[in-house]
Amino acid sequence: MKKTGHATDSYETMCETFAIEVPEYYNFGFDVIDAWARKDRNKLALIWVNQNGEEQKYSFLDLANLSNKAANILLKYGINKGDRVLVMLPRIPEWWIFAIALIKLGAVFAPCPTMLTARDIRYRVNKGKFRMIITDVENAPKVEEICNECPTLTTRFLADGERKGWASFPYELLYPAPVSHRSVSIPDQLRTRSTDPMLIYFTSGTTGEPKMVLHNHGYPLGHIVTARLWQDIKHNDLHFTVSDTGWAKCAWGKIFGQWIEGACIFVYNFTGKFQATEVLPLLEKYQITTFCCPPTIYRMLILADLERFDLSSLRHCTSAGEPLNPEVIRVWKEGTGLTICEGYGQTETACCVASFPSVEPRPGSMGKPSPGWKVEVHDDDGKPVGVHEEGRLAISCQPRPPGLFVEYLDTPEENRKSFVHGWYYTGDKVSIDDDGYFWFVGRNDDVIKSSGYRIGPFEVESALLEHPAVQEAAVVGSPDRIRGVVVKAFVVLNKGFDPSESLVRDIKNYVKKTTAPYKYPREIEFIEELPKTISGKIKRNDLRAAELKKYHDRS
Repeated sequence: MKKTGHATDSYETMCETFAIEVPEYYNFGFDVIDAWARKDRNKLALIWVNQNGEEQKYSFLDLANLSNKAANILLKYGINKGDRVLVMLPRIPEWWIFAIALIKLGAVFAPCPTMLTARDIRYRVNKGKFRMIITDVENAPKVEEICNECPTLTTRFLADGERKGWASFPYELLYPAPVSHRSVSIPDQLRTRSTDPMLIYFTSGTTGEPKMVLHNHGYPLGHIVTARLWQDIKHNDLHFTVSDTGWAKCAWGKIFGQWIEGACIFVYNFTGKFQATEVLPLLEKYQITTFCCPPTIYRMLILADLERFDLSSLRHCTSAGEPLNPEVIRVWKEGTGLTICEGYGQTETACCVASFPSVEPRPGSMGKPSPGWKVEVHDDDGKPVGVHEEGRLAISCQPRPPGLFVEYLDTPEENRKSFVHGWYYTGDKVSIDDDGYFWFVGRNDDVIKSSGYRIGPFEVESALLEHPAVQEAAVVGSPDRIRGVVVKAFVVLNKGFDPSESLVRDIKNYVKKTTAPYKYPREIEFIEELPKTISGKIKRNDLRAAELKKYHDRS
């Protein structure tokens, strides 16, 4: 398996030398976790901490042995290669143990957030025909509420306790089966090919029901780009990605690429509303070296007094999930001395465009295409557009880069729409400048057309965030009798500021001066909290739908 290139190389060198050769047979559990355990039995893989200050540490050898035990227990309950298992666990060590075990077995697992409702769970189990669900005691009642409506669900499994009608991991560990070991004598039909299905993610979906995104066993290799080249992770790093276990950001920062590189992963299990004041002391105490979180959390962190904390151990910071506003990048650099490097990708991809450490950062830019990924900007007919022209972000599938998903399961119409003439269309609008930097405009359905202008919400939101009164902002198109659509901003205010007409005027004037005057929000509504998906992305569709309803009600 060829893995060349380093984050410290020049961008041009990385593009010339970096390559990932995906072997015919590959299994992350055996080829990474067990391999590190054999190479260095004491190598630390995971540091887990919760809000009460409790701490647990796991070596690669610990994870190898525990995942083998879990795999044997799953075999006992009839889970074999190809069987589908839904995993709905919080940030507890058992999530990683079962993820590795399921990968070793060749089962197909679907991580889901614990915030799902009973209705959400029923939809997912039935849509994906899952045989087992693994969850915890706290979330078991939601499963019991709907399990009779899920004909394929044969086993309910608790990771952390006992309950009538459920299999129990702690109970089963009292009666361990013999630990199995991989050997060359394993028949080919039981080994996993890199092209075999491994993982299903349900997209967070701001419109319609979530789609099933299928990744194969080669997918973890795609995250070598994410970890090594973008996050600049080395084998002795302690990496902290703030994310839930139930969505793809976990795959980006809390398991695959980091462990392939041999780094240790830091996990903070917090419940309830996120408080930035909890994370900064952790960065200091555990001397985190590489850090990644979404823009929503960076916006919270910069509200704290960064100078109160010793963050000297930090050497590299990254952000993904949605575009990062230049103002946040500026304040974070003033407080830490570090530039946040943005990375772009989706549930469907690994990191495919990024501000790599060797690329001169341009605040507000997505960066440049990842080595090994051919990325272009196309018009509606699939032809490349000129510089500074807006178009559709397209990823070449010839050859298919490791880390790009296989397909949307059971939705052929979505596949036909997304895969056209050897290209995968992400659904995002971007432009490219003279130096090859990509600039995010918005989702296809987020771009606002007003009075003949095309306005990307991100530019307006960035300008709004530079105003001292604004903590968070979301911009959508609101129906208007005269202009067709006007720009409307939903604003969450910082502490010490109260809604008023004079503040509305002040914010509008500020945006007019900061960006092109036609982009300023003609309407501003102050709200307590922005609607967001489980993964923290702003649900502009909800805001847009509410505006449309209000417009029809007035008409």
